[in-house]
Amino acid sequence: MSAATAFPAYQSLDAMDLTSINTIRTLAMDGVQAANSGHPGTPMAMAAVAYSLWQKFLRFDPQDPVWPNRDRFVLSMGHASMLLYSLLHLTEVRAVSKDYETLGEVSVPLDSIKSFRQLDSRCPGHPEYRWTSGVETTTGPLGQGVATSVGMASARQWLAARYHRPRFENLFDFNVYAMCGDGCMMEGISHEAASIAGHLRLSNLCWIYDNNHITIEGNTSLALSDDVAIRFIGYGWNVTRVGDANDLEMLGRAFRTFQNSKDRPTLIIVDSHIGYGAPNKQDTSGAHGEPLGEDEVRLAKRNYGWPEDKKFYVPDGVYDHFRQGIGRRGKQLRDDWFAQIGQYRKQYPDLAEELFRMQHRQLPEGWDHDLPEFPADPKGLATRDSSAKVLNSAAKNIPWLIGGAADLAPSTKTRLTFEEAGDFSAENYAGRNFHFGIREHAMGAIVNGMSLVKVRPFGSGFFTFVDYMRGSLRLSALMELPVIYVFTHDSIGLGEDGPTHQPIEQLAHMRSTPGLIVLRPADANEVREAWKIILQLHHEPAVLVLSRQSVPTIDREKYARASGLSRGAYTLADTPGADPEVILIGTGSEVSLCLQAYEQLTKEGVRTRVVSMPSWEMFDDQDENYRESVLPPHVKARVSVEQASDFGWSKYTGRRGHNIGIETFGASAPLKQLLKKFGFSVETVVAAAKSQIARHGSTK
Repeated sequence: MSAATAFPAYQSLDAMDLTSINTIRTLAMDGVQAANSGHPGTPMAMAAVAYSLWQKFLRFDPQDPVWPNRDRFVLSMGHASMLLYSLLHLTEVRAVSKDYETLGEVSVPLDSIKSFRQLDSRCPGHPEYRWTSGVETTTGPLGQGVATSVGMASARQWLAARYHRPRFENLFDFNVYAMCGDGCMMEGISHEAASIAGHLRLSNLCWIYDNNHITIEGNTSLALSDDVAIRFIGYGWNVTRVGDANDLEMLGRAFRTFQNSKDRPTLIIVDSHIGYGAPNKQDTSGAHGEPLGEDEVRLAKRNYGWPEDKKFYVPDGVYDHFRQGIGRRGKQLRDDWFAQIGQYRKQYPDLAEELFRMQHRQLPEGWDHDLPEFPADPKGLATRDSSAKVLNSAAKNIPWLIGGAADLAPSTKTRLTFEEAGDFSAENYAGRNFHFGIREHAMGAIVNGMSLVKVRPFGSGFFTFVDYMRGSLRLSALMELPVIYVFTHDSIGLGEDGPTHQPIEQLAHMRSTPGLIVLRPADANEVREAWKIILQLHHEPAVLVLSRQSVPTIDREKYARASGLSRGAYTLADTPGADPEVILIGTGSEVSLCLQAYEQLTKEGVRTRVVSMPSWEMFDDQDENYRESVLPPHVKARVSVEQASDFGWSKYTGRRGHNIGIETFGASAPLKQLLKKFGFSVETVVAAAKSQIARHGSTK
């Protein structure tokens, strides 16, 4: 029995369309079955949708999958990764090096599909950015993909507003498509992201919702009764529906409806059957999170009119069919764009140079020439305030440095205040101040999406609320994106707001994240040096942790220069001419406390060293000789001082060192009372230093 006979919706399909769709399906089924692990049902259900988009609408050149004006396709339901891998293979997407050079080899060879989910395969369990060319963003945690797509779409609107000129009105006109499922729709981050996308009227954004009513536990009626269409209409989206996921005519009409919508994002609801064609598992959770089984695979292939015992079979003509569709169209669009950018460079050389530097993650010449320096001041200022001054100075010289806060810019001091900065909005996409609203989790994903388009984004909030955005921040590190996170109110130093707002364990959380740079500067000049480091990062996200309360601006004529921050930790104060008897190590506002203790100990004849350690990660990255010059191994008497959990500090103070930290949550009280309650005083530090010397013995 032919597929057209078995499935009436296929009656109108062109033969090569049908063959290509079923090739996508069967490659996905075979890959999952060979791995004995994975999710076959969604690729089987959505193959025709993905085929229609890629072959007939997507502006994407498989030969150059990183050209800047390509459409972006995000598979938000990352568990359906074999759908994307099949497309990348059949369209012969080329691999790209870490320097964005297109290589001769294909990104996903057939052998990689055969080794799906196996070690070092180009086809890991979920799509991974940087690992597989053609994957626009890492997806897997549900909802992250759709939220990231909002950042991509926002960045395109900003690029167009800044760089379009007469005769160059379509320099940046790419669309962003995100395919999602019931899981994405249930996750809270999708609500946050959809809300702001509607508010910003991102007409270049299209979400494709696979409405198959199945999750791992069974039918979605177990936990979901939302009217998704009404919900998105309420967000201000255009909503259209395709009643049959295999109807290419209806799908084409839906995609054209999106492309013709100029005032709002679009949601296409697609009714599908998970495990389509599998006679015993279609429309069941058994097609979701496990292989179909050899017998069921054969039966499904029989229903498709497919050779039942052929595995990883690509019929003659399929590769060429894709070459003549997306391949030919994408190459022409790509070539036209590069011809256009060549003309643009002649007419607008300065703007073209900006674009080149942005796309290559380079900074403008002289970007740091007027960063402020801060004179010594015992009263000082909050590091959030000095950060505001440095950020605004840098942003004036780096036009693509853009961002904002989760409704907290007046508190985090992250507003760009120079005249031409402006607010990003549906009325002014050229603005550089983003208002994310009270949506921390979506903010993290949105700045990831912006970074993927190569602008330099930052997001900010209170440090304790980093817990609301851990998933997004973790993906920043996993994808090696140089996103900037500015977190203020870094300790019990914010006082009366109390324990709900006082971060205790958050520093330990951040420091435990691989690939994440955490900086907690001690004063205004360390803030300046921190921004200099952060803005030159290419592959690491950075977390800048800042104080609400004023901290002294350290006298750099008396103590070491703040440039030592570039090595993560440095000797700030030392007894000259002799080894220290004790080392005091501090971060942030506690460094000034260590200096006060140092002065008292020095008066008493105790040889003392103070180490400012704003970044564990940067210090650990130094060579052993430098690390030992700062923390000599033979000096065992060590004290760390930080208004946070002391988890991890024994790495630097040793098993028998003393760590002054906080072992409970905070409390609501004025700052001076809190410092006394939790033991952050000169007397406490001095006593701990003397106790350490007594315990370990004085060095000679």
